[in-house]
Amino acid sequence: MPLSVATTTPAASRLVATDLLQLIGNTPLIRLERIASQFPGVEIFGKAEFFNPGGSVKDRAGLNMIRDGERNGKLTHDKIILDATSGNTGIAYAMIGAYLGYKVKLCLPKNASMERKHVLQAYGAEMVFSDPGEGSDGAIRLCQEIYKANPERYFYPDQYNNPANWKAHYDGTALEILAQTDGRITHFVASMGTSGTFMGNTRRLREEVPGVQCISAQPSSGFHGLEGLKHMPTAIVPGIYDPALADDNIWIETEDAYAMCRRLALEEALLAGISSGANLLAATKVARKLADAGQPGVIVTVLCDGAYKYLSEPFWND
Repeated sequence: MPLSVATTTPAASRLVATDLLQLIGNTPLIRLERIASQFPGVEIFGKAEFFNPGGSVKDRAGLNMIRDGERNGKLTHDKIILDATSGNTGIAYAMIGAYLGYKVKLCLPKNASMERKHVLQAYGAEMVFSDPGEGSDGAIRLCQEIYKANPERYFYPDQYNNPANWKAHYDGTALEILAQTDGRITHFVASMGTSGTFMGNTRRLREEVPGVQCISAQPSSGFHGLEGLKHMPTAIVPGIYDPALADDNIWIETEDAYAMCRRLALEEALLAGISSGANLLAATKVARKLADAGQPGVIVTVLCDGAYKYLSEPFWND
């Protein structure tokens, strides 16, 4: 059975040249038919963010934070874009920086996947590595130290505390989801790192669809293998995170998210990353509750990035 795809981009009768950055957004919404088949009456869709030119959902926030910096005068071409990242936002900065002519410097955990480091190097970004045992929080602390030592040299968008992060989804992603589901969405499910994807989509969906349920997901403990995601009770909590927004939260086990990545590849022919596996796992837990109660549902989650940055991980061989 072929994949069913919904998109807000109209069919074109001719090829039209475009600016690279105009390709950010308007990603397909893919019906996950095989995985949803075990939940009668429930539809599950994945927003395929690996269609963005930088390969992830973070292209949206990265572009919005850079454009916001340009508008308010904090970002000029004599400054270096500096931020902490687990990888995807850094790749977005590096890609956009290369395109717009900005230098980029990134702090990331030393144990970030080799594929991510190669991509960042290819885009010309400078990398500074933090203690791998401290996860993304260590990268945040290192970045803050570098910025405080020479603030005039850098534009520090600070993705964890910048409202332009979640506004990228409030003004973009959520509107696409509404159009692609014809407003039928009943549940939105997403895991959290900076929390921008969940915060922005939730705020807009709540305004547009009365009764929509917005459910967050987090790793089950502070020590986990879900790269880029935060266990909020033990992590440095992002300033943009509002715990009151979620209708519920689902705790995710690392091995279960890995297994869902393998299922996505084998059952839906989609090579997606680890956070995508976590998101879909959470979505299936919501679907199970609905199906067991005999209730219909239209669940949308986010396939944050593709698997190419994780293929060296041993879990693919399990």
